Amino acid sequence: MSEGRSIHKIIEISKRDFKATVSNPIVILILIGIIILPSLYALLNVEACWDPYSNTGDMPFAVANLDNGSSYQNQNINVGQSLVNELQNNTDFNWTFVSENELREGVENGTYYAGIIIPQNFSSNIISIVSNDPHSAHMIYIVNIKTNPTASKLSETATKMIYMRMNAKIVEFINLAAYGRLGELQSALSSGAGQLSSGAGQLAAGSAQISGGASQVSAGAGAVSNGASQVSAGASQMSGAANQIDQGSQQIQSSAQHISSLVDPTTLPSGPTREVVQGSINLANGSSNLASQSSQLARHSVNLSNGASQVALGSEDLANGALSLAAGSQLLSQSAVYALYAAASALSGASAQLDDVTGVNETQLGNYFLSPVKLDEEKLNPTDNYGSQVAPFYIVLSMWVGAIITCVMLRVGRSSGTKYSPLEMYFGKITLFNVMAILQTTVTIIGSFLLGLKISDPIMFIFSAYVVALVFMTLVYSFISALGHLGEGISVLLLVLQIMGTGGVYPIDIMHPFFKTLYPYLPMTYAIKMLREVMLGLLWSNYIPAFLIIIILGIVTIIVAVIVKDKADNIAHYFENKLEESGLF
Repeated sequence: MSEGRSIHKIIEISKRDFKATVSNPIVILILIGIIILPSLYALLNVEACWDPYSNTGDMPFAVANLDNGSSYQNQNINVGQSLVNELQNNTDFNWTFVSENELREGVENGTYYAGIIIPQNFSSNIISIVSNDPHSAHMIYIVNIKTNPTASKLSETATKMIYMRMNAKIVEFINLAAYGRLGELQSALSSGAGQLSSGAGQLAAGSAQISGGASQVSAGAGAVSNGASQVSAGASQMSGAANQIDQGSQQIQSSAQHISSLVDPTTLPSGPTREVVQGSINLANGSSNLASQSSQLARHSVNLSNGASQVALGSEDLANGALSLAAGSQLLSQSAVYALYAAASALSGASAQLDDVTGVNETQLGNYFLSPVKLDEEKLNPTDNYGSQVAPFYIVLSMWVGAIITCVMLRVGRSSGTKYSPLEMYFGKITLFNVMAILQTTVTIIGSFLLGLKISDPIMFIFSAYVVALVFMTLVYSFISALGHLGEGISVLLLVLQIMGTGGVYPIDIMHPFFKTLYPYLPMTYAIKMLREVMLGLLWSNYIPAFLIIIILGIVTIIVAVIVKDKADNIAHYFENKLEESGLF
């Protein structure tokens, strides 16, 4: 019976509350305000964050170009003016081109959020890379931090964009200059290959002449060798003739001496006989002398023939040596020809490879140097606006804010001095608060669809939003119902901690270690995960754990709240009375 009476009393409390909501027009207006206010908090913040970077075109950013320009290879270069020309067609910011004094004064007084000064020697410093004294080019970035914190960050983004563009132009200039030097190298290699090829041809012709001369020397060496053999044979014959002449000379001398010993012409009477005898003796003596001279001549001829034979043999050795020298010269010349042809071929190949590079269109090459590596981006669960990305955080936050507003504006009820027990009061009042949570969430859901937020799974989005809202209302209601004003303080404290400690906007990894420690214990951590999954791309392995934690958290909160309220309800009521007596609360 006691349980039946408790349920009856719980229903009685709920009916009384709902009757009170429609009994007074003022109450109805207040309740409507409480229902709408949390959704406005969420939707207005999401709308404000929808695409903040698309409106930076209205932000004034000053540029002062003082660059005097320079020249390179008879071409005028003014990098500062090139940047100005690009920015004039750029709508990312409201670029304003002013003098240096106007820029400094404007940033100081807040006319411009920031400014860039391009100095006079900017182009010449860039071109110094191709000189013997390369040095960096500098730009001056001026920003007024106190003007607006977000504006200063956006200005840094603009400055980085300019910085990257300028560096890209510098890299493009350096690479094009190197490209020109490659063209010169290619031309030199091509010319050197031609010269080596020509020299190799001349050396090949000389090698052919050496080969022909070697053949002639070889033929001459054969003829000399034959002549040496003939001279040697003639020398042998002449040596035999000399011996015969020598023998004949001796015989003539013997005959002349014999004739002279037989007849003395002086003893003969004058007349023909004496003259014949005297003539014979004279002829014998002359023949002896002639034979003696002939013998000597024959011997000298033998010696001469022997010398001629030695000369012929020496000539043959010389011819053979010349032949060996010619063969060696031919081999050396052929090796040199092959080496020159190989070098010419290598240079020609290097020239051809460089020609493939230096033959590229310079415009295309400039585009390549401007962006040698292109990033192919693949987005998972893409959204076309920033508002949808932060919506899970702001929607969940609005649910917690809505719960606080509702529980502060409406009485949570105290059992002291009534016929109701703490348990009956707790469950009797919670119905109205949960209905308010459902109405608040309904307005937020409708507004989310009207705003055009990305919602990948509408059914799960609606379901998850209601679950989170009911659990959050239960949490805040339980804190305040059980602990009174202390519960209100706890609810507000949790609100503050959860704004920065749940990774809703900023990654939890970059936050203070204090928030990293709190992160897994905060209810909004898991509520944001649930809505993020159903709005931006549902992954069940992420959704289910977060959902279970939220459900368990709600159940545990109810159990703890019932226990605490039963024990502390009178104490909380006492403190509330004392605070009300002060006239401040």
